[in-house]
Amino acid sequence: MNQPPFLSSTSASVADSNALRMLRYGYRVPMLLWHLFVDLPLVLLAMTPLTASVRLRGGEPLDHRLIRAWSAGLMRVFGFRLRRSGVPMHGATMFVANHVSWIDIIALHSQRMMGFVAKKEISRWPLVGWLASRGETIYHQRGSQESLGGVLHEMLARLRGGRSVGVFPEGRTRNGREVGPFHARIFLAAVEAGVPVQPVALRYGDHAAAQTMVAFRERESFVGNFLRLLGEPARSAEVAFLEPIAPGDAIGRRRIAEVARERIVAAMHAGRAGDDAA
Repeated sequence: MNQPPFLSSTSASVADSNALRMLRYGYRVPMLLWHLFVDLPLVLLAMTPLTASVRLRGGEPLDHRLIRAWSAGLMRVFGFRLRRSGVPMHGATMFVANHVSWIDIIALHSQRMMGFVAKKEISRWPLVGWLASRGETIYHQRGSQESLGGVLHEMLARLRGGRSVGVFPEGRTRNGREVGPFHARIFLAAVEAGVPVQPVALRYGDHAAAQTMVAFRERESFVGNFLRLLGEPARSAEVAFLEPIAPGDAIGRRRIAEVARERIVAAMHAGRAGDDAA
């Protein structure tokens, strides 16, 4: 029995898509292995106590530049073309961003070194967990008030010491269709340290058209998301540093959380509006 034309067309389209995905795996897997087993050891060898005090033009520490370069390389392995808009603040700053997937950390680290606050489960993820620990991640046990207290204490110490931290105030990844409410308590460290908060909008695909593709699918594991993204078509990844909230510009942590979220949501809507206009 002959197949209906639309079924034949669909089957051919699926076959073509699978063939292209296998082609991408064919050249990206070797790139990933090289990046892990050649580039990464070279970066780690260069990050020694002897080079810890070395600063480049503009005052950026050498080890921070190396981490940024390696992270940008990993984004390229996954087919992401990095774009940056706005300027990340220097000095002690709390950076807050919308949370789409594990690759958010890599995208942010490609532009600015910061110690992230992340769920403790990440420390057990292959590769990313090890990299997160090397990147001075502060781990939080979700649902534990004692753990949150320790996280806030460590954040405050780092900010007062002139270092930056990165936070995903939604507390978890979502489906990419929305930016969830921001938990205000995490902003307490910025208030007490008297440092600025800079919102960052992470937009995947032209005009944020690929948010749902990058996000974890229902019941998708880290490994599943990692492998799926490795085979996806090339697309852009924009890290948009938005207008910072200076100490005293907003009264209290709740208002800072509201303003930060408003600016990120506005940036995401502007991106999608541009896509609709195109």
